[in-house]
Amino acid sequence: MALIGAVALIVIGPEKLPRVARTVGTLLGKAQRYVSDVKAEVSRSMELDELKKMKETVETAARDVGNTIQTNANDFEKTWAEATNMDSNAQSGDNLAFPENYPAYRHPKKKWRLKQGATPNWYKARNGVRTKALSGAARVARYRPSKSGFTAN
Repeated sequence: MALIGAVALIVIGPEKLPRVARTVGTLLGKAQRYVSDVKAEVSRSMELDELKKMKETVETAARDVGNTIQTNANDFEKTWAEATNMDSNAQSGDNLAFPENYPAYRHPKKKWRLKQGATPNWYKARNGVRTKALSGAARVARYRPSKSGFTAN
């Protein structure tokens, strides 16, 4: 390095050497940044290729699972159809026959307000069911101890 510096000092001259050194330094920095960008791009493309391969394997696995589910569903539908056809062809005395008309589904909480309203007030009072809602201020006023019960001496 010292030999190269001495030759550069003789050839270029002491006046131009700092400017040439700065220019060479900036060019070397740009070259290093360019090389690192190229390396990063290559690594990104390699990762992208790996991700594409992983995506393809996941897609093929999902397709295989979908196909097996579809074939199992078809088999189930066939066996279900055979079972229901056997039950519909069964005699009326057979225990496996299904009833022909089912009752309509009703939600268990349907008309719960009417049922709550139909409960007698004496039953609600005995079991502590609130019939009216009180605001916070009304509750304080109702349950505040009265001053007339106390005597001041």
